Amino acid sequence: MLKWLWLGMLAAGLTGLAAPAAQAQGGVRRHLVYLRDKTGTPFSVAQPQAFLSARAVARRTRQGIAVLPRDLPVNPAYVAQIRSVSGSPQVVYTSRWFNAVLVSCDSATLGRIAALPIVRSATTLNRFYQAPTPSTPSVQVPAPASRTQATRAQYGPAYRQAQQIGVTAMHDAGFRGDGMHIAVFDAGFPGVDQIPAIQPVYLENRLAGTRNFVDGGTGVYQRSSHGTNCMSAIAANQSGFYVGTAPKATFHLCITEDIYSEHPVEEANWLAAAEYADSAGVDVISSSLGYTTFDAPSRSYTYADMNGRTAISTRAATMAARVGMLVVSAAGNEGDDPWHYISAPADADSIMSVGAVDSLGNRAYFSSYGPTADGRIKPTLAVMGLAAAVLAPNGAAFRGNGTSFACPIMAGMAAGFWQANPTLTAQQVIAALRSTASQANNPDNSLGYGIPNFVTAYNVLHPTAPLAAKASAAPAESLGLYPNPSGDGPLTLVLPAALRGQPLRVRVVDARGAVVLQQQLPAASGRELPLRTPRLAKGAYTCEVSAGTARQTVKFVQQ
Repeated sequence: MLKWLWLGMLAAGLTGLAAPAAQAQGGVRRHLVYLRDKTGTPFSVAQPQAFLSARAVARRTRQGIAVLPRDLPVNPAYVAQIRSVSGSPQVVYTSRWFNAVLVSCDSATLGRIAALPIVRSATTLNRFYQAPTPSTPSVQVPAPASRTQATRAQYGPAYRQAQQIGVTAMHDAGFRGDGMHIAVFDAGFPGVDQIPAIQPVYLENRLAGTRNFVDGGTGVYQRSSHGTNCMSAIAANQSGFYVGTAPKATFHLCITEDIYSEHPVEEANWLAAAEYADSAGVDVISSSLGYTTFDAPSRSYTYADMNGRTAISTRAATMAARVGMLVVSAAGNEGDDPWHYISAPADADSIMSVGAVDSLGNRAYFSSYGPTADGRIKPTLAVMGLAAAVLAPNGAAFRGNGTSFACPIMAGMAAGFWQANPTLTAQQVIAALRSTASQANNPDNSLGYGIPNFVTAYNVLHPTAPLAAKASAAPAESLGLYPNPSGDGPLTLVLPAALRGQPLRVRVVDARGAVVLQQQLPAASGRELPLRTPRLAKGAYTCEVSAGTARQTVKFVQQ
């Protein structure tokens, strides 16, 4: 049922994968056709350069991973047989790992395909659904003027989520993801190419590829802004405004999720994206997507299916791990819902499944629980996903809830950690971060092995040249507000400890200095407090909150 794992706003010639079809998924049925073998294939494991990039081969070589028959492309002669079946079936893409072909055709044509001697089985992955509507063009917003203050100011609202896991120290040590390739799988990336904070990716030629596995082709600046939010948590790099966790990494953006329906075809898209990422030489996959319940008549999963070997996306994630990629997956947001547990592909073995905590390290109420159905501890780790800061398509920063946001924050840190320790395998990266996390000695199915920290993990591996512990010292909390940008609904204050337990005085001032709201609020014991305002005109505002002698401000935008 989860199309993407968030809960809303708070304040290159690679033959291993056929080119995506130009026709969109809407209005057609897609079927995954599994083939019996790869007999007679013209490809050979002795010549992987015919279907894998040099980066992909090098990644395997560094980790001692052999190119195996599973890596060979589908036999082209088999694909030609499928194409020749009457009914004009369209081959959308092929899967090396599953030895399968995704075809678009009607049921009668599928029956003729299934009767071919080369076919082992076939399954239908989607039904009809609504075509997408055009996305709203993004606009740029001016960046704050101050860029020369202390570390907190340099990172803007992303400071705490970075500092909590040692990313600020990682950056100070010179590890910002340089040379690491990160693939982001999501539902769309509108505005990414226009957001000022992400412009360095383009100016420095660090966008290595884009693929749209829903509509076909390479256009990704469309559809849902969820991918924009997630990518920004890694890639943004505008000192004084917002800095992500791996701002110098190279990126591959892949649309795999269709927000207009929920069927297993989206998991097949995930598989195709993972094979693209493999062949392109990607190091880290960041996926804030999850699957439990599908639209009728597709069969939904049960908790028993979360066993690491049933769901298509789970099997694909496991294969991605086996070829040496570090797969980072959001655990899910079902912790306070009847489902309760993680979703696919977070149940996959050998990947990093990420739960969510708040800025103080407490479990976020929505973060999904483990274990997997076969008893493995999940999530693997947990990072800040409650009131996490990300960017909107118009470039504005806001805070949101979801393991969706915890996932890319963690993926960026993992990329920087791997950059700092290039001789490790992907599995050793996971093991190092897991074994040094906050509850490594007492893992559970709430936060897994706990909150990781770059400094702690790095120092274990480099005892003779440790990083300074002061680099990860906890900062004082600051006032937050969401949603930001705001709309017509109520606002919520996120209170630091200094403003709790006392009556509050609140003032909201517009850009001209005029007071548009002034009120007294009762003492709050928790972190969040609703704030009702009159209808505000579009523009920039400053909210000032005082308690006793303590006073803090936060800026927000009314849209």
